Amino acid sequence: MRTHTGGVIRAALATALAATLVVALGACTVGGAGPTATTSAPARASTSATAPASTSTSPAAPATPADPFPAGPTLPAATATPQDVVTGLDAPWDLAFLPSGAVLVTYRDLTTVSMLTADGPVTLTGPGADLLATDAYTESEAGLLGIEVSPDFLDDRLVYLYRSTPSGNQVVRAELSPDGTLGDLQVLLDGIPHNSYHDGGRLAFGPDGYLYVTTGDAGDRPLSQDTGSPAGKILRITAEGQAAPGNPIDGNPMWSYGHRNVQGVGWTSDGTMYASEFGWDTWDELNVITPGSNYGWPVVEGVGHRSGYVDPVVTWPTDDASPSGIAVTDDAVYLAALRGERLWKVPLADGAVGTPVVGLDGLGRLRDVEVGPDGALWIVTNNTDGRGNPRAGDDRIVRITPP
Repeated sequence: MRTHTGGVIRAALATALAATLVVALGACTVGGAGPTATTSAPARASTSATAPASTSTSPAAPATPADPFPAGPTLPAATATPQDVVTGLDAPWDLAFLPSGAVLVTYRDLTTVSMLTADGPVTLTGPGADLLATDAYTESEAGLLGIEVSPDFLDDRLVYLYRSTPSGNQVVRAELSPDGTLGDLQVLLDGIPHNSYHDGGRLAFGPDGYLYVTTGDAGDRPLSQDTGSPAGKILRITAEGQAAPGNPIDGNPMWSYGHRNVQGVGWTSDGTMYASEFGWDTWDELNVITPGSNYGWPVVEGVGHRSGYVDPVVTWPTDDASPSGIAVTDDAVYLAALRGERLWKVPLADGAVGTPVVGLDGLGRLRDVEVGPDGALWIVTNNTDGRGNPRAGDDRIVRITPP
């Protein structure tokens, strides 16, 4: 879950998404015929109460600057039944929420970003968007992957992206303008080994304010055990791209190692960090991440009970999971399964990890799940990624209440 991205962002988003006015999303400029929205809302309740006149003599609080960014799609209250937010997407990979309520979505193969607004989706343009499209490596699992919004977005307007280029994977950032223009890309972290598979790609600002970056082994297994390589790791960097202070090795961005392909991270309110892990041919994993720990790959897959390696807290047969993004609350970890084609719920209670249960199925491959500012789960399907079976309206983003 990426809800530790600043209280201001959360409050602004919650206000925007709680509105009851319905604005249907229009045609999108990416992905076939373009995404469509299916949203409805109850009628606005009328009020006739008159507020009493204020008698306070306290100085007025300074006015909050107006947010110039477009409002997001206004939606009805989420239910246990999946509700389409937008449909007709082409291999979407990640999403992130702006303070205004607009939602940013990355497209792996198109290497574009769209902004879902109350007036319809807008494809980002500008020098940053041009470079994302022209300087890209898109082969199987590689392409434009993770996206994250700065915790200080109202002040700096920065968006962070994880992308594949011909020379390797990298983390970049750019300034986003209200009109959907993405400024020049600034490379923060380069030289991450890439391949057509095992590229990691998730970005998340942690509760400590630092940016966490997940990488894969890029098909070179020994790199996961090499603390000098960024491959097969969870990295922790500053917003400027430097190794964060307090990392296990001074000056090294490595936070944990021995990973095969991490595509989901999140935290509970007490700071416990969870990560999803693609296994090889036997076990997929959910791990509790602690700094400097070795999670075993390629020596151990699943639970090994071997000294020096940290065992996962949950495992699944690979047919049942192939985990991607996760959302973490104090009550559960929700895990989006690709090959398993379901949303897994892992209950959390009193510091204990419970037995996984199926929280949702029937939507096909699931790439990501996020807890939105409205408290609903936002789920990204991935049936158009070349490995799924697309159905009418795929791919889509849906919302449900947490099961």
